[in-house]
Amino acid sequence: MDFPQALAATAAATEARLVLALAPLPDLPLVHAMRFAVAGGKCLRGFLVLESARLHGIQPGAAVAAAAAVEALHAYSLVHDDLPAMDDDALRRGQPTVHVKWDEATAILVGDALQSLAFELLTDPALGPPDRRLALIAAFARAAGGQGMVLGQAQDIAAESAVAPLTLAAITDLQANKTGALICWAAEAGAVLAGADPAPLRRYATALGLAFQIADDILDVTGDAVALGKAVGKDAAAGKATFVSLLGLAGAQARAAALVAAACDALSPYGEDAETLKQAARFVISREN
Repeated sequence: MDFPQALAATAAATEARLVLALAPLPDLPLVHAMRFAVAGGKCLRGFLVLESARLHGIQPGAAVAAAAAVEALHAYSLVHDDLPAMDDDALRRGQPTVHVKWDEATAILVGDALQSLAFELLTDPALGPPDRRLALIAAFARAAGGQGMVLGQAQDIAAESAVAPLTLAAITDLQANKTGALICWAAEAGAVLAGADPAPLRRYATALGLAFQIADDILDVTGDAVALGKAVGKDAAAGKATFVSLLGLAGAQARAAALVAAACDALSPYGEDAETLKQAARFVISREN
């Protein structure tokens, strides 16, 4: 299966698992907004979970709860990131953001509920023995919270009021937390579930996560709002330091390409079995949304 097919299959399986998880909840605006928030994404993080599981001989059905968990958590982060107190965005995935379609209070609660759902999904017995599930949950908490994604968001907010623009090293650290931590968790999940060494996948995902963010910075300059499904040009308008502002467009593109090469090299222990993951890395810097 090539990458586009694998990504589509992942999205379908993950959405089905999220639908199943949300089915018992009451018929309330909160739940409608939760379903709205998890729909329509690329599901790259879920793909990384299922593909890393496949590399270690784990069938999709035994790992899909973890894929659904990371997509639920990612959706929560986007809902909160879009709020007026954060990035104040009105468009996400080509649709009104949750606080625009409903209201700010609902959006906050949607994020809270999706974060809780993500951790609940990781308790699914299908994921394997309790010790491996516990390891997965502990790593998830670190990647999602004050050592990872939330820390990166806080660093991003602090940078907006900083006297001097961030340096390249500071932006790299920020994005390793805000974007990279959850991508690393997703790519390592299969190894953790199998009780295998996650180091090659960690190297792969570290490079991939940074390349993904550089590609986002490039798209903010060169992309089309309709194709992206969100506003463009916001970083420049806000005077934010980005990989493009510090490296230039050509420099950022070259840096992203070098990171993709490093990501692919990290997969050498898996041989041809890792070809789909290599395709995913190449997709990250060639995507239009």
